[in-house]
Amino acid sequence: MKQRGSITLVLLSYNEQEALSKLIPPIPFTLFNQVFAIDGGSTDGTLKVYATYGIPYFVQPVPGRGNAFLLALEKVTTEYIVFLSADGNENPDDLPTISAYLNEGYDLVIGGRFLLPGSASDDSDDPLCIRRWGNIGYSAIVRMLWKSGVRDAINGYRGFRVESMKRLKLDASWHEIELQSTIRAAKLGMRIKEFPTQELLRLGGQRKASAGTLILGWKLGCLLLREILRGRQFETKRTAMR
Repeated sequence: MKQRGSITLVLLSYNEQEALSKLIPPIPFTLFNQVFAIDGGSTDGTLKVYATYGIPYFVQPVPGRGNAFLLALEKVTTEYIVFLSADGNENPDDLPTISAYLNEGYDLVIGGRFLLPGSASDDSDDPLCIRRWGNIGYSAIVRMLWKSGVRDAINGYRGFRVESMKRLKLDASWHEIELQSTIRAAKLGMRIKEFPTQELLRLGGQRKASAGTLILGWKLGCLLLREILRGRQFETKRTAMR
């Protein structure tokens, strides 16, 4: 049985040695009962950084951010789980806020980069703000269709109640898993909390090709259409009876 209030921090990485070395020291590890990393097969020394700090890690057999989420779900042993990217965009100072909201009973907690007072996004590599307005647009559709109330349905800086995350039956392989989890949590009427976060500049490395504006925009659009057509068919019979 999972300890009530227990929480796991999962670091997500792929060739982030430079950023990870700067990210780890300010992380408030004392908040967490379990800490481990899911790595996409780094070859730049990222795994050595984890070893230096004594952080266990699991190398993904199949690449993709979505697959990293699903592997973490297999490994977690606590009541709650929080995901933190290793590139430095996500502010470790927000981890106490995410943890507190999870312990208040929310099923899904999201750091929102757009529209909320005090929020901000890193648009340094997107001068036309195409990614920003695309995210805002997709999030508006999710609010309209499923009453999510979320202004940034796509940000990966988020935490879950583990049992709630399992109920979502997530199957997206790449970055679109964040949008999928927001949509399905809204479909099931789960308690979702969004709070303002300020996305920071990367601490090193470059944005991954799979997160490129055009590629990601296309994948998100396809996923949105699938979720519209699918409805709540992802639920198991047991889940549907709740």
